[in-house]
Amino acid sequence: MVSRVISAFAAEEERRVLSLKPVLAPVHGRYGDHPHQVYDAWPAADPGAPLVILLHGGYWRYDRMHLTPFAAYLARQGLDVLLPGFRRSGGAGGYPQTFDDVARIVDTLTGGRPYILAGHCSGGHLALWCAARGLLPPGSRWHTRALPTGVLALAPITDLDATRRDDLSDGAALQLLGGDEDLFEERMRAVDPLTLLRGAGTTGVPTVLLHGAVDEEVPLTQFADYAAVHDDLRTVVLPGTGHYTLIEPEAPGARAVADTLWEMSAAFGARRPDSTTAKGGRP
Repeated sequence: MVSRVISAFAAEEERRVLSLKPVLAPVHGRYGDHPHQVYDAWPAADPGAPLVILLHGGYWRYDRMHLTPFAAYLARQGLDVLLPGFRRSGGAGGYPQTFDDVARIVDTLTGGRPYILAGHCSGGHLALWCAARGLLPPGSRWHTRALPTGVLALAPITDLDATRRDDLSDGAALQLLGGDEDLFEERMRAVDPLTLLRGAGTTGVPTVLLHGAVDEEVPLTQFADYAAVHDDLRTVVLPGTGHYTLIEPEAPGARAVADTLWEMSAAFGARRPDSTTAKGGRP
């Protein structure tokens, strides 16, 4: 087991961001009958604004509330933001339910619109996995040709095997895949972004990996190893930035995320408002 020791800088960053007060969304909805199959939405004032589906982190265990301040921040930048919940490890989720829910989210909640799928930490893992669903065998329950228009992975977990090896968050990867060491390798082949991409070289989905240069939560080797097998990946590294300031409203890292989302959205015709403080979230 690897003992996790973080600096005072990282500890303060984590405390500061995760202690932010949750923000109530103006719109709520459901995509299934389970209590976790819900979503919050911050609709943009501009009906032509790009849609961003935001997948939360928390090592597949925790709920989405810590990401509501960031979702509201992105809405203020003029984006149409949807923040879904899903069944999680340690309860009703894990393998296969978490993946069933995320697949259902992106297959049913977009209304046929182009969209950017963004995710932070373990949410980044799920976003990268969605981009790779076309690489799954056609007989897989999650195979699809209807892929995201673009993916922005924020400090993502990319390698479940390394996550298990490094014992990140007290066995989170093993718990996600059911807690059985004998089943881990088999299940990982269907849900691990690095494994799916190896040999293929690309998912065919425009993908950006954005992370802080001083991230102490997810080992930097995860980002480098994924970039080594993704031939057309764009990587953005923010100097002096840790893991959590990427989702801290108004922080330089969060502004870089908003800028990147607008840059990616320009590929399908979206135009950013002149003001960077455009209000999102109509009642």
